[in-house]
Amino acid sequence: MACRKQPRGNWFCETRRLEAAPPSWDLRRGVCTGARKNGNRVFILAVSGFTGCGPDLPGNLLRMQTIVIGHKNPDMDSICSAVAYAHLKRVTGTPNVVAARAGNTNERIDFVLDKFGVEPPVFISDLSDRVSDVMEREVICVGADSTAYDAIHLLEKRRLRGLPVVDGERRFLGLLSAFKISHHLFPPREEAETARLITAPLSSIVATFGGKVLTGELPNETAEYLLLIGAMSAETFAERLRQQSPGRLVLFVGDREDIQRLAIAAKVRAIVVTGDLPVAPTVREAARAGGVTIVTSPHDTAISVDLARGAVQVGRMLEAEHLTFTPDTLLEHVREKAAHSAAFVFPIVDEGGVLVGILAKSNLFKRAERQLILVDHNELSQAVKGADKVRIVEILDHHRIGGFATDSPILFWNNPVGSTSTIVALCYQHAGVAVPPAMAGLLMAGLLSDTLNLNSPTATPVDRLVLEELSRITGLDPAGFAEEIFSVGSPLLTLSPEQVITTDCKEYEEEGVRFTVAQIEELSFSHFAEKQNALLAALEMHVRRAGLSFAALLVTDINTQTSILLCCGAPKFVQRIDFPARGPNMWELAGVVSRKKQLLPYLLQRLAGLTAN
Repeated sequence: MACRKQPRGNWFCETRRLEAAPPSWDLRRGVCTGARKNGNRVFILAVSGFTGCGPDLPGNLLRMQTIVIGHKNPDMDSICSAVAYAHLKRVTGTPNVVAARAGNTNERIDFVLDKFGVEPPVFISDLSDRVSDVMEREVICVGADSTAYDAIHLLEKRRLRGLPVVDGERRFLGLLSAFKISHHLFPPREEAETARLITAPLSSIVATFGGKVLTGELPNETAEYLLLIGAMSAETFAERLRQQSPGRLVLFVGDREDIQRLAIAAKVRAIVVTGDLPVAPTVREAARAGGVTIVTSPHDTAISVDLARGAVQVGRMLEAEHLTFTPDTLLEHVREKAAHSAAFVFPIVDEGGVLVGILAKSNLFKRAERQLILVDHNELSQAVKGADKVRIVEILDHHRIGGFATDSPILFWNNPVGSTSTIVALCYQHAGVAVPPAMAGLLMAGLLSDTLNLNSPTATPVDRLVLEELSRITGLDPAGFAEEIFSVGSPLLTLSPEQVITTDCKEYEEEGVRFTVAQIEELSFSHFAEKQNALLAALEMHVRRAGLSFAALLVTDINTQTSILLCCGAPKFVQRIDFPARGPNMWELAGVVSRKKQLLPYLLQRLAGLTAN
């Protein structure tokens, strides 16, 4: 395989049959120095298109999250290949790459991760779009004690229809709409009298029109004030004063000294002298003596009153009804609720009620900015929930190709080698990237586990060659490392029967028939007899709960290269299994150790015969 790089950064590859080549290569230096030939098959130790080489990424791809993830109920190869390939994508220029897993790890996987100081991949149970994927995180909001004046100007400046209102701890209290503010500023005629009542601190009222204190103080405590304009004769004004409680009156007046003195005598709460008109020294002195605050306004009376009415606190103007959601809420659920709501935005709150985002109706049409790279599987029945709703851009796999379709071309490397870890190692080599010792250790573990230390019929010369190089990088003896891995945590002893049949379990669908095949590896069958009845009962329950046609479990002795098959489900299918029986629903499979290459083809052949009949 020869690769040449074009000026604009795209990669083009030419393949040619190799009849002979030096049998060595160096993963650490990323140099391919040969290939291996086995009969008529040639194993080329390079492949194009999987390393992110290319021109500079546009902005939308810089924001895109790329998730590298294996199948549900992950095994060693699934976990290790995801971690190592995510690392390769990052170092070759793909931004925001995350290694993930679609299920729990087991003791053997944890042992390997701990051995090389690698954190487990992020657990993802569902990739369906959620509120957190599309919500606006930079939220413009106001405090409950903010004034309508400040809020209306913020709405106009930001071109918003409303604002979330929060308390001092940023807990969501309600929504403030432009409608509520306009209703306050321009009430219906029948509510006009209430327009003069303002509940706010006196200091906030004065701040709205930029007033300046001449006498007295401006308290910050919230109180209810009645705005009164002194645009009348002294006699009429005196009559008005007798009808009100002076202690809550804020008088707006020009340079009418007679009105000012009457207000001071009645001990109104404050006098606002408008138009920056002068206040007589004798009036000031009388106000000080009477404990009346005098403020001047740079605006005329009409404007000053209009501005003062904007001092009302927004906490008193909240919408009575609103819908809130949490960041984890499924977007599909929100769309259903929003379709029947007149709300313009939906506040997003955490479990403590703290405002963490906002969701506009326009956000509901967005999709999460993420894409998938599938490793160690290519069938959606085995993929993490929601994978069918996310763009899949790459697949690295060594299993059969199931029913799979995409809207556009993708990078798909399906290679009949013993493990996906082998394929990932080849990707490092092709990219010219040295494999770090920790990643080499993970890839070595994935390869050894999936090929049973190269004893599985799925193992190929390529696996052997890759294992030799990974061993050289890590300094680990393959046989000794394999023994370490398989001696950790016997599944029969450490897992419940239900966990045994689901931990490394793959689901298949063939001709409308759904079934699962699980596999565990043991150092011997010494503990099998005491567990077999519980395992069969768990398989029966698994079939009923999942609505399967049948379910199988392959228990493999890696030392004797023999397996025991347990299968429950449709009697017509179970009766077609013709391996030597060890008891009801149990058979001995000498020399069968591979689910992928030996058991699955056999089960599909049995199934084909059944459907044909």
